Amino acid sequence: MITTQRVLEFFGNHPGLSMAFFVILGALVWTLFQGRSRGVRKVNPSDATRLINSDDAVVLDVRSDIEYKQGHILNSVHIPQSYLNDRIQKLEKHRDRPIIMACKTGGDSARVGAALLRRGFSKVYSLNGGIAAWEASNLPLVKG
Repeated sequence: MITTQRVLEFFGNHPGLSMAFFVILGALVWTLFQGRSRGVRKVNPSDATRLINSDDAVVLDVRSDIEYKQGHILNSVHIPQSYLNDRIQKLEKHRDRPIIMACKTGGDSARVGAALLRRGFSKVYSLNGGIAAWEASNLPLVKG
């Protein structure tokens, strides 16, 4: 049986492993609550497809021009993350529709989504796993 005393003894005898455990635990907790604290909800590719088809959601692709041309979701709006402040007006006509943020792997889209929330957009989602997850789900991408 594992007791508190044995756990403390382990941590005392293995400071390197203990430190690694707490760093990984902290990173995991931070990742889990990062999107929630910003108000951006994560959706998987199948949920994103449902939002696009039933709720007329708009996909905002925030990847670079080169990545976008290599393959993007049909009818997505392309605004690279670095140009969001300059080109936000492209999204104004979509203000009342759900907006699904898409990046390469899902890491940048939550930050961009938080910026949209601050600007008054209310239905903001992040494609969990990004375009990589979309591709892994065998969903189509448009080239060019």
